[in-house]
Amino acid sequence: MAKNLIRPIRSETEYDAALKEIEQYFENEPKPGTPEADRFDLLALVIEDYERKRWPIKPPDTIDAIRYRMETAGYTQADLGRLLGSRQRASDVLTRKRPLTMRMAWKLYREWDIPAEALIAPPRTRGGRSAA
Repeated sequence: MAKNLIRPIRSETEYDAALKEIEQYFENEPKPGTPEADRFDLLALVIEDYERKRWPIKPPDTIDAIRYRMETAGYTQADLGRLLGSRQRASDVLTRKRPLTMRMAWKLYREWDIPAEALIAPPRTRGGRSAA
């Protein structure tokens, strides 16, 4: 990667060069507002863009995301039932017998801070395949 020009990364070779260049800033962090700090920020952006395109990360399955949030926050199925309106509704959602409604997704997003991308993904069947 040319020292004075930052361009989009289009190959593994350019990616490796960008990583090598940005490493120097980790040892000697540039002061904000300097040309070095601006270069660091731009390098980070093109590296992030390349990584996002080259190795995209799909959002988790909706039910997996809900279960993960329950586990990490200490929520129970009863807590989910209170949020969604009933224990039966919570059970049906967790066993994939009932899809999430937009109202349910909104509550989970707002109250439990589950990313919207995970809540609006196409539902998976019990076998794990996407229904879409």
